[in-house]
Amino acid sequence: MKKKILIYGGFFIVLITLFYFFLFAGTDFYKVKLPVLSYVQNFSFTGQNGNEITEHNIDGKVYVANYFFTTCKGICPKMNANLANIFKAFKDDSDFAIISHTSMPETDSVPLLKAYEEKMIGKDPHYPAKWYFVTGTKDSLYKMARQSYLLDNDKNNSENIKDHFIHTQFFALVDKDRKVRGIYDGLKQDELDQLATDIKKLLKDSESGNVFNHSNFSNSP
Repeated sequence: MKKKILIYGGFFIVLITLFYFFLFAGTDFYKVKLPVLSYVQNFSFTGQNGNEITEHNIDGKVYVANYFFTTCKGICPKMNANLANIFKAFKDDSDFAIISHTSMPETDSVPLLKAYEEKMIGKDPHYPAKWYFVTGTKDSLYKMARQSYLLDNDKNNSENIKDHFIHTQFFALVDKDRKVRGIYDGLKQDELDQLATDIKKLLKDSESGNVFNHSNFSNSP
């Protein structure tokens, strides 16, 4: 009798396990959740080709955002070289992009940004135009860094925007819904490895096939 109970009990457990496996197969139920740190505001900047770059250029894409300036001799060369490795790792994925914002729009002209792009990824015509080097007004660039990407302290202000300066090695990772999901030190290999891992996670995320659509429970403004 006990043997039968054990057999039936084990069979029942297997059935329940299979039921839940197939119920949540294809969903993100079992995935490790990355925190939502912030939401990216609408923006309009000028890219290295002289064209307007807005939030529509990254609709439905996972992307990395950072800040730099072309004449930087300190952290920027190493930081962007590391970012170039991230770009090369994901360049064939149409759902991935990078936006590099200048910290010095007063000097970083469109031609300088174009030359910097070629320095980073060369002139290979097979590279898709998915790494945007952008400029704009200083207040709009800095507002994005502080309020959207959390790459600078919003309290780090002075009365005059001309006196502001952002010089940071940190990268922001943004998901397909324009939610900031992580901040990473672009000079530390372990954090770069984690960034690559998290990019892969977010690229796999999809609303299609989910049993529960998490957008119904979003607290997005």
